[in-house]
Amino acid sequence: MKLNDLHIGFIGIGVMGKSMAKHLINAGATLHIYNRTKEKAMELIELGAMWHETPKELAPNCDVICTMVGYPADLEEVVFGENGFIQSAKPGTTLIDFTTSTPTLAKKIEEEAITRGMKSLDAPVSGGDLGAREAKLAIMVGGEKATFDEMLHIFNVLGQNIVYQGKSGSGQHVKMCNQIAIASGMLGVCEALAYSKAAGLDGEKVLSSISTGAAGSWSLSNLAPRVLKGDFEPGFYIKHFIKDMGIAIDEAEKMKLNLPGLLLAKSCYEELSKKGLDEKGTQALYMLYDPSHHVQ
Repeated sequence: MKLNDLHIGFIGIGVMGKSMAKHLINAGATLHIYNRTKEKAMELIELGAMWHETPKELAPNCDVICTMVGYPADLEEVVFGENGFIQSAKPGTTLIDFTTSTPTLAKKIEEEAITRGMKSLDAPVSGGDLGAREAKLAIMVGGEKATFDEMLHIFNVLGQNIVYQGKSGSGQHVKMCNQIAIASGMLGVCEALAYSKAAGLDGEKVLSSISTGAAGSWSLSNLAPRVLKGDFEPGFYIKHFIKDMGIAIDEAEKMKLNLPGLLLAKSCYEELSKKGLDEKGTQALYMLYDPSHHVQ
C-alpha cells in the first residue's frame, strides 16, 4: 500500500518522534497521533495530524501503528494498559516499535499481535535528534522478513541505513550492540577532549585531525563539537541512555558475558544523574572530566 493510502498511528512525540512523524506527514501518509503531553504535538496537529486522547482511541483508525516512547514500562502501558491499543487495533494492523526496549518485550508484543491477527516489528533506531531531523536514522529491524519487506517503504522515509536483523527481538539486541559501542566510545571522546584542554591545545584543531583518522566515530564528529561549544542539550537524554545500558547489562548477564567497559560507562552516567543532569545529552559526560563547564 502506498504511503498516501496509509493511515499511520504514531505514539510518542518526543525529541526524535516529532521529526519522524513529520517525515511521514510530508511523505503523504494520514497521521494519527497520541502523546502524554498534547502541547508537544501541536506542530504536527497544525500540519494535519489527527489527535487522539488515548492509544486505544487511536488504534482502530490505523493500518500501521508506530511507537517511540521512553522506557519499556511506557511501551507496556501504551500497548497493553487499560487505554492501550492492542485491544482495539483491527486485524491486519502492523505494529512497528521504534523504542529502545527489551528483546523479551518485543517477543511478547509479537506473540500477542499474532494471536489477534496482526503483525509486529521491533525497529529501534540510532542517529539522535540530528538523524531524525535529516531522515538519516539507522534502523535495525527484528520480526518476520515478509513484514519487514512490506514496511520497507515506511522505513525509507525515516532513515538511510535500514537492515533486517532476524527474528523478533533481533532489532533490540542489535541496538544493545550499538549502545555498548557508544558507551565506551563516549568515555574515549570525553577523555580525549579533557586531555587536549589540559595540554593547552586548540580543541577545534584537535578534532580536525583525529575525527577523520583511526579514532573517527559518529560521537567524535557530532557530539565533541557540541562539547567545545558548551552545548549539552539532548540529542539523546542521559536518563534514556542509562536505561539502555541497564538493559544491555541485564541481557549480557543472561548470556554470562562480562562487559567491564559498559559497567564503567554506566557508573559514570549515574554520577551525572545524581547531579540532576538526567535530561541533558550524552555529551554532558564531559562534565565529569572538566567541572569548569557549568551546565545551564
